[in-house]
Amino acid sequence: MSDLPANETRFLADAEAIAREIPDAALLALPPDYSLPATEVVRALIRRGARNLRLLGVPVLGFGADLLIGAGCVSEVETSALSLGEAGLAPRFTEAAEQGKIKVKDATCPVIHTALQATEKGVPFMPLRGVLGSDLVPNRPDWKVSQNPFSAEEDPILYVPAIAPDVALFHARWADEAGNVWVGRRRELATIAHASRNTYVTYEERRNGDMLEDELLAPGVISSVYVSAVASAPRGAWPLGVAELYGIDDAHLARYAKAAKTKEGFGRYLDEFVLKPVAA
Repeated sequence: MSDLPANETRFLADAEAIAREIPDAALLALPPDYSLPATEVVRALIRRGARNLRLLGVPVLGFGADLLIGAGCVSEVETSALSLGEAGLAPRFTEAAEQGKIKVKDATCPVIHTALQATEKGVPFMPLRGVLGSDLVPNRPDWKVSQNPFSAEEDPILYVPAIAPDVALFHARWADEAGNVWVGRRRELATIAHASRNTYVTYEERRNGDMLEDELLAPGVISSVYVSAVASAPRGAWPLGVAELYGIDDAHLARYAKAAKTKEGFGRYLDEFVLKPVAA
């Protein structure tokens, strides 16, 4: 869980400032493309030349991960999937995995959520059943199959170790004066924040007051207790979306998928949209 005491959220200048705080080789937890990704920080990490990042998909990875992998920022991924959704395969990830340029740890959605919940609850591991019998278990020596200690009958159960990311990174609709962030129904973001040592959040708009005092907003708020720092980044999820503000830019993702099929095309994309960014 976060090492920061309550009410210590820092307000940083922009996404570039957040990127400077994320160290090389960090275990970086990222949400799915449909769940408020901080894409502008991803671009800023590429601009600062981040290296050897280890990405954790909670529970899957997408556009931002493919950008980071293509730019040479990543050494390892643990995820249950990595794709561009409707735009197809993630081309830079696919090539890097096939050529052995990055380490890939296959997982499943339940395992990743369970491992984060273990850290959230302060225990070293958690049990679950659904993965038993799959081809994944023999290939994950860090997962242990053991007998259910409360059953007199043979009853194997899987134990997965807790995961404590170094950094949780995501976007939010609002941040308030107290450093709380509002993510609505995207409660998986709260699990990431609770389990991570540091949580960095970009936001669309700044709200006055304390959203935890608002009965309607409070259920969708992550407390400042779990937020290390926030920074303003209007349209910071683009080309992905924020509900009720802007949708996913499908045309841009299709353009990226086509360009990133080759190393040269990916380089041209970086030059145009990352290293010399244009307005979304």
